[in-house]
Amino acid sequence: MQAPKDRPLALIVLAAGAGTRMNSDLPKPLHLLGQAPLLAHTLAAGAALEPARVIVVTGHGADAVEAALDGLMPEAVAIRQDPQEGTGHAVLQAADALDGFDGDAMVLYADSPFFRPETLAQMRAARGQHDVIMLGFEPEDPGRYGRLVMEGDALKRIVEFKDATATERAIGLCNSGVLCADAGTLMGLLRKVTNDNAAGEYYLTDVPELANADGLSASVVICDEAETLGINSRAELAAAERRFQDIRRGEMMEAGVTMQAPETVHFTLDTHIGRDAVVEPYVVFGPDVTVESGAQIRAFSHLEGCHVGAGAMVGPYARIRPGTELGNDAKIGNFVEVKAAEIGEGAKVNHLSYVGDASVGERANLGAGTVTCNYDGVMKHRTEIGAEAFIGSDTMLVAPVKIGAQAMTASGSVVTEDVPDGALALGRAKQVNKPGLAVKLRARLKAIKAGKTKG
Repeated sequence: MQAPKDRPLALIVLAAGAGTRMNSDLPKPLHLLGQAPLLAHTLAAGAALEPARVIVVTGHGADAVEAALDGLMPEAVAIRQDPQEGTGHAVLQAADALDGFDGDAMVLYADSPFFRPETLAQMRAARGQHDVIMLGFEPEDPGRYGRLVMEGDALKRIVEFKDATATERAIGLCNSGVLCADAGTLMGLLRKVTNDNAAGEYYLTDVPELANADGLSASVVICDEAETLGINSRAELAAAERRFQDIRRGEMMEAGVTMQAPETVHFTLDTHIGRDAVVEPYVVFGPDVTVESGAQIRAFSHLEGCHVGAGAMVGPYARIRPGTELGNDAKIGNFVEVKAAEIGEGAKVNHLSYVGDASVGERANLGAGTVTCNYDGVMKHRTEIGAEAFIGSDTMLVAPVKIGAQAMTASGSVVTEDVPDGALALGRAKQVNKPGLAVKLRARLKAIKAGKTKG
């Protein structure tokens, strides 16, 4: 038998189910776990095996699932199952896409996001000794799971709980549904599956017994029960989110990230954080965030779609939005929002500011209350701030505008024109003091108020 590592692999991901218990208009594979669709988790686990082909079988909400697939894995092929007549029928829909494919096929599920790449790799390795490999598990409570009937290391058949005898129900080894076999062999066996059952469906679980009848060997790789968690309801999705976050927190700390209160920090599927970074309590990472080594993300900050350079500091109470690039040792302080902006190395935006559609040069300093006025009601415009510029507190930078290197703006200025390198911009009305007018005005206002109260 050819060594699995020398054989190409095709993934067949089943994503056709209606997910009626979710009580949702959104197809089940697109519900979010770690702010990524369930389908994305399955594809990520399978992608670690470097498959030659990926086939996703769609059905319920196929248009939406296929549109999402284009963004998640454009090279994948979507095949529709219509009508939907069971798992065996679903896998058989991939036959045309596998025509001429000389390699193994592995069946995965879009609603089971926790299978580890290491477990799937064990299944591939076991294919070196057997024609069909199923993934089994031994739950604390086997309940109504299908049972794997073994003789030594040989899998003879899978029996559903409702069809099992008392002896078979006493078996503790259960079926996860994940399967690996030669692609041609699998399709041949599936063509022999019948729908002679109470549901009138074609079951993938018939494959091991059919394989034995053809003189082929079937066996089992065993995984932890936690990997087999499937998601069929909102409650199960919430439980999966808790498990996902616990896993990611553990991975982050194992990789050298410091978290004082890890249970309060939330990650996504694609969050990347370097060693010796510090993440304080109550930080939320949205999709597509990379934080380099030695950076500090302070409490109650929210980041998405951004890159944080080494040694940079963010927060507390900061919001970093998509398209933001924070240079090494940059500082984004409390109640600051940054969007689609490049903040240069060592630059500071420390207090109560909004910086959007902008570039801020190295070691520039933006005072409290600085705002880049980037939107005119129709279009966005860009602000450019040069290296070592100093923007005075409460400056409104009306884009498009350029502030030169080492230039300054006076506090309270409204800047509507470019400021040359090294220049000081002063854009505010002249202050006029009226002696004694405050006392007179206050007395008048009090008299007006008293008159209204009496009336």
